[in-house]
Amino acid sequence: MAHLDIQDGPRIEHRPERPTVGIRLVTPFRGMLAVRDSLIDELARWLDEHGVEPGGPFFLRLHTVDMAGDMDIEVGVLDTSVELSGSERVRAGSAPAGDYALLAYRGSSMQANKALLAWVPEQSRRFDADPETGAWAGRLEILRTGPRIERRKTRWTVELAVLLEAED
Repeated sequence: MAHLDIQDGPRIEHRPERPTVGIRLVTPFRGMLAVRDSLIDELARWLDEHGVEPGGPFFLRLHTVDMAGDMDIEVGVLDTSVELSGSERVRAGSAPAGDYALLAYRGSSMQANKALLAWVPEQSRRFDADPETGAWAGRLEILRTGPRIERRKTRWTVELAVLLEAED
């Protein structure tokens, strides 16, 4: 079994809306992490070529999750705003405001996701997601340590940040 080293959390934290710049596409679940790595490289080159200094860390956002099929994903950088022409592959967006369930870890992404997905219902909270379609309002894997600092993925610290439904 792969190793999981929890660095922080799980916990709930309110976050403001954050501007993003990223590349969004649909890819099969199998091979998704290789696509993520390729998109990180592509986005880093684009930022360099356009003289854009990222305001925050790189992230992988899961817009739609279907582990048996296709994943709608986005690789981007947080806290970054740029003027973009409509023809660019790189697009402006945002991570929505709200309460997020957070868990920072090194090691097994699968184990970390399972831990956070099990923890939230224990707090009497629900994810802002549609189980029928697999759509998530805000499910991010934020690279606290990223490829510009550390090339070895086993040493990355990743923060899972998953938007929760608003409380009544």
